[in-house]
Amino acid sequence: MADSIKKLIELFSKFPTVGPRTAGRFVFYLMKLPKEKIDELLDAILELKNKIKFCSFCFNPFQDESNSPLQSDLCSICKNPSRNKQLLCVVEKETDLISIENTKKYNGLYFILGGTVATMRKNDIDNLRVQELLNRVKTQNTFTEIIIATNPTPEGKATFILVERALKEFDLKITRLAQGLPLGGELEYADEETLESALLGRK
Repeated sequence: MADSIKKLIELFSKFPTVGPRTAGRFVFYLMKLPKEKIDELLDAILELKNKIKFCSFCFNPFQDESNSPLQSDLCSICKNPSRNKQLLCVVEKETDLISIENTKKYNGLYFILGGTVATMRKNDIDNLRVQELLNRVKTQNTFTEIIIATNPTPEGKATFILVERALKEFDLKITRLAQGLPLGGELEYADEETLESALLGRK
């Protein structure tokens, strides 16, 4: 196999849930595309890197579409004055935020942890944004309830315990999603009705 093919397979294999076999399919699919389609893909990747930034509060990736000379560091959710500033929903990853937002039953703010306890090596546990979460809670100083919406998996439960303990210093109501979600499932793949039920039945 050509070195350029092997290198690209290796790069694709680093994507979440993508193994060498799937990565190989990606590479051989790309080889059959005309040059203009490859250029279109490359342009989209560059635009993703150059135009997308992370919200300074919740870490949600966003693109500031306003023509204002004063570019905002906040995503559209965080800077929306109609959002409930007393509620904070802590999620593992960006796709979990999208899933909850799609239910249209939650109107508070979010915070993205950036992973779970068990999916990281022990010495990389600091990569979880727990300290940043504590800083947001101290700075905002308006929250009355924090929903720890981690996935109903062993990793999610361990992360819930870690975050709950870290928030003990604050006199806040801490809740988690109701267990209507399937054990071992992920928020990203839950249907909106199940997720809505879990959100409304949090305790």
